[in-house]
Amino acid sequence: MILHVDEQIVVVDKPAGMPVHRSRLVNDDEVYLVDAVRGHVPGPLHLIHRLDRATSGVLLIGRSPEVAATLGRQFMAREVAKTYLAVCRGWPDEDGVIDYPLPGVRGNSARKPALTRWRRLGTIEVPLAVGRYPQQRYALVEVDPETGRYRQIRRHFAHLRHPLIGDTSHGRTEHNRLYRQHFGVHRLLLHAWRLAFAHPRDGRRLQFSAPLDDPFAGVLERFGWSLPDDPPH
Repeated sequence: MILHVDEQIVVVDKPAGMPVHRSRLVNDDEVYLVDAVRGHVPGPLHLIHRLDRATSGVLLIGRSPEVAATLGRQFMAREVAKTYLAVCRGWPDEDGVIDYPLPGVRGNSARKPALTRWRRLGTIEVPLAVGRYPQQRYALVEVDPETGRYRQIRRHFAHLRHPLIGDTSHGRTEHNRLYRQHFGVHRLLLHAWRLAFAHPRDGRRLQFSAPLDDPFAGVLERFGWSLPDDPPH
């Protein structure tokens, strides 16, 4: 789970399905990411950003209020590079930008600017019927959200009419069911793959990557999809 730890930061690989912290929506008997990290890293922990419970991947934690403030300013200034992997329904264009304002957690709240870039990495046509269509198209995409709105990637791809597989809030039930029944996938196929930022101590540019878990990696293997190499850093 822990990818890196030093005197100022902790970088972790959050499993899909694990809540990051306590909330009214989570049962008291569940394991929380922050509590799990505290079992290995002493002292205070300050979340710099968050991932949805259903999303897996790289998460950054500060070990003091000062470090958290420094890293928070990087996020606010869009100096942190976030790269996700996702599987969506249909074949979106090879690359593109979704510039579509989104409300907050409350659907009736004011919309704020939200920008997401994507690049298509692979496509597949599956000979399984859903409704009146005898074959289904899916794509693997690399996604770079420039802003950090609530459920931004999930909502943006739903707006694009290419909802993510496993998304029970914004996706398509029949396609989620297909992946459960035929591919054994019971999770949202959205993964925070890479995170790049400047270390708060000396400004060194760091990049961390989180490997795919078995269900997500199994989809790539089954469909013959491969990932690009990590860029130099």
